[in-house]
Amino acid sequence: MAPSRADARPVFATGRGAGRPAAARFRAALDAALRIANIVCMLLLVCVFALPFAWMISTSLKTLPETMRFPPDWIPDRPVWSNYADAWNSGPFPKYFLNSLIVSSGILVLQFLTIIPAAYAFARFRFPGRGLLFGLVMATLMIPPQLIFLPVYLMLSDWKLLNTHFALILPFASSAFGIFLLRQSFLQTAGELIEAARLDNAPEWKIMIRIMAPLARPVLATFALFSFISHWNDYFWPLVMTTNESARTLPIGIAKIRETEGTATWNVLMAANVMLAVPVLLAFFAAQRHIIRAFVYSGIK
Repeated sequence: MAPSRADARPVFATGRGAGRPAAARFRAALDAALRIANIVCMLLLVCVFALPFAWMISTSLKTLPETMRFPPDWIPDRPVWSNYADAWNSGPFPKYFLNSLIVSSGILVLQFLTIIPAAYAFARFRFPGRGLLFGLVMATLMIPPQLIFLPVYLMLSDWKLLNTHFALILPFASSAFGIFLLRQSFLQTAGELIEAARLDNAPEWKIMIRIMAPLARPVLATFALFSFISHWNDYFWPLVMTTNESARTLPIGIAKIRETEGTATWNVLMAANVMLAVPVLLAFFAAQRHIIRAFVYSGIK
């Protein structure tokens, strides 16, 4: 009797589909290995960036003899919280903190007032020399502040603005990086929105403030974070433009802790650095959601 079609099954898989299960298992194993390698790389990066901060916090809670131990101990024998009080009382820290807040916030406000109209003009207007002017703006990114501080210092000195907040704010009233970043965001906005607003007789400033700026909120938040961190931690410019305590900022005050002590009190110095870093961390966590949205939006586009 001839075997039925159901019974005529091949004993061995042959042909094109023979290697498919093995290939699928190989791809699954490769994907799992890549995910594990990705996790390991991210953990290494976290350690690279987090360990110095953890060491700073650990040192800020040690006694001075503990900071000199070798090999060093990560966990202090008994946390010394008075180091923070000693750092705070080592100088006019409330004044330093207030000066840093005024300078960083003042720079950010002026930058928003200048970069938003400039970016909107470069992105949505056609005028002679637009490319040349934008190229000149981008060229300023290649000029380090240390190269132009002398003429700026002489100019502010003629204006009697040294040792004031204006000397620390006015030179950074605009940002070429902010103009570039915001212009790219405005270019990605649909032109139909602007045309519809213009058909409704909306003035350009209202389009810029009520339509364009809200749509670019993640980019603005990202730039605000970069600007705040940069000027909050700035040491060079306040050192050059101030000679007394009236307008000096936190980085200058922290540097003076090491200068005024007979020996380097690393525990007090690290406590001061922790206080300097806390506002930056708070600003980052406050803007984290907007930063992620900015990168995700740019990736989708």
